[in-house]
Amino acid sequence: MVVQRFKSFTVAAFSLFMFLFSMPVLAQHDEEQGTHETTEQNGAEHKEEKKGFDAAKVIFGHVLNGHEFHFMDIGDKPVTIPLPVILYSPQRGFTSFMSSKFEHGHHDHQQYRMLTEHSIHEMGLDEKKFSEGDIIGVDATGNLDASVKIYDLSLTRNVVQMLLALIVFVWVMLRIAKRYKSGVGVTSAPKGSQSLMEPVIEFVRDEVAKPNLGRKYEKYLPYLLTLFFFILINNIFGLIPGSANVTGNIAFTLVLGVISFVVILFSSNKHYWGHIFNPPGVPLGVKFILVPVEFLSVFIKPFALIIRLFANMVAGHIIIICLISLIFIFGQLNVFAGWGASPLAVGFTIFIYFIEVLVAFIQAFIFAMLTAVFIGQALEGEHHDDAHIHDDAVVV
Repeated sequence: MVVQRFKSFTVAAFSLFMFLFSMPVLAQHDEEQGTHETTEQNGAEHKEEKKGFDAAKVIFGHVLNGHEFHFMDIGDKPVTIPLPVILYSPQRGFTSFMSSKFEHGHHDHQQYRMLTEHSIHEMGLDEKKFSEGDIIGVDATGNLDASVKIYDLSLTRNVVQMLLALIVFVWVMLRIAKRYKSGVGVTSAPKGSQSLMEPVIEFVRDEVAKPNLGRKYEKYLPYLLTLFFFILINNIFGLIPGSANVTGNIAFTLVLGVISFVVILFSSNKHYWGHIFNPPGVPLGVKFILVPVEFLSVFIKPFALIIRLFANMVAGHIIIICLISLIFIFGQLNVFAGWGASPLAVGFTIFIYFIEVLVAFIQAFIFAMLTAVFIGQALEGEHHDDAHIHDDAVVV
């Protein structure tokens, strides 16, 4: 009986929502029929007015880097935290100022201009070379000065947030280490942050390092712990509204992947390279196919680390922003449609948000785990030699 009532309620709610949604569509159709004889200029202005909420701009504005932390808009005034702009030009030298001097791209400062979508079209710039947020040099009349070459060394929000995460990470670890040195957690039970971090450290040691690295796990454990906690803290910081999605930046994951690639290469031995260029027990004809594949896998492994973390963190943030954007998209069509979409959008957003908290831990664990697996493969020959001595050395 309860299930039947729930089905009836769902059908009624869906019907009401579709009815409210269809009203603005019909109204828009009638409005379009009455504007066929307008001029081309009025049509362009009308199109600009109808544009309203730009979901793509909001999504990319959050995912991409920027010169300020943007939290919300109150009317036409954005609520932001400006960040330092540091520029070097061989023609003009060094200069630094706060990004608020640009007034969100509406004003020039010291003959520099921060591009907006409007200014790119107004100046007739090539959209393939210039994008919103870029800083260019202009002359006294406000035109592009192509002779000025600019190196942007600014502290963008990704850089600032990454530094904040690093400060928090170092502070927490030094605080815990100081307690262990004083005897807390050694001669007595761990307290405070120790009791929170110790199980996580032991988990990484027992479930990530030991099974994949065998007797050499202590050598790589500091690196694996640094990877895990640094990625985790940046993932969690990225879930704060108005913050930057650092781990969703391909440059960030690229650096982590390259560092892991270097560690893997320096950990390799002759057995590892022998299995790549001369696979044992493989017919000669098959080796001509297998050897190139195995050699490519050396570079594919860090590439997989880079793309996996980047894609997962970007996807979650885009889904959350898309769900919130539905409220404003439907609100433009009809007020009732906007209010009707709000409970569903907010409900699904909260659900996805909690999943993203879980994903933040999972992606940090997967990056550390795969790094340990790849390092363990580079140590494969030594694992075979010491397997009868160390039971915890597992060949991957």
